Amino acid sequence: MKSFFKIVGLLVLTVLLAYCTTSKSALSISEEEAQAFEQVKGDTIAIANEETEYEIIIIEPGFNTWLNSIARPEGYYSQSFMENRNRLMVLEWNQRVIQPQRYDPSLYEQQINYDPNIDYGYDVNYKLYNYFIYFQRKYNQRLGPFIPRI
Repeated sequence: MKSFFKIVGLLVLTVLLAYCTTSKSALSISEEEAQAFEQVKGDTIAIANEETEYEIIIIEPGFNTWLNSIARPEGYYSQSFMENRNRLMVLEWNQRVIQPQRYDPSLYEQQINYDPNIDYGYDVNYKLYNYFIYFQRKYNQRLGPFIPRI
């Protein structure tokens, strides 16, 4: 019976080690991405949908460069995929904004008003989704159960 527990323990340890190794390699950052993260000149991206009259303004050094050179191109993800991910990440983001004692208030400054019942359009969802990926990779954060990959 003791040998059974030893075998199960070794199997669990092996699976955990393999999982940890896999998740670390999934977050590897290329030289080009690291250069985008190191930018200090402010980029300002305005995300707007004139039909719904909504606008998001992102002021983040390097995001525009990252979006144009690293992120998946427009059309790669479906709008419904990005809407689902954005809902999850906005919920987590807003939870962190209201907990400044637990999460860095310089990272989570303002809540995001994202209503899942509103169709914001492809462009708004694309840029918001990619900002979340950029943010998670740059600041080593996790805004949901998914590994932030590009």
